[in-house]
Amino acid sequence: MSSARDEARYRLAADNRRARYDFEIGQTYEAGIMLTGTEIKSLRGGRSTIGDSYAAEKNGEVWLYNAYIPEYLQANQFNHETRRPRKLLLHKKEIGRLMVAVQREGMTIVPLKIYFNEKGRAKVELALARGKKLHDKRETEKARDWNREKSRIMRARG
Repeated sequence: MSSARDEARYRLAADNRRARYDFEIGQTYEAGIMLTGTEIKSLRGGRSTIGDSYAAEKNGEVWLYNAYIPEYLQANQFNHETRRPRKLLLHKKEIGRLMVAVQREGMTIVPLKIYFNEKGRAKVELALARGKKLHDKRETEKARDWNREKSRIMRARG
């Protein structure tokens, strides 16, 4: 899937593995995320989850909702709220493209992963996605099982 060069380029903080099962992934975008100091420290610990999160537009800006970043244990009274909305940093043109896709085409903005780039900045990989129906999910599962079985057979044959 990803090469060693890609893994060396960034360090993963949170991954939304379920998104590829629940949604058909379209175009992807890289966005910055506005975080407080304790959120960055906690993200580096790697216990955050974005499985139930989504991004939406509010007052011409894109916000990330329902992303869980646990409290940083060493920051007693200056800690952050774990599921607060967080502003995403995108160019105006990108925001415009995302909003058109959401409003006209009925797509959803789904975060795929939160990672640290080579400069150490936290980034979010967003994707325009369309929800899968139940039969699409079954089809995906069937194809995955068949590919697994096919590779098992090929290994056994030599």
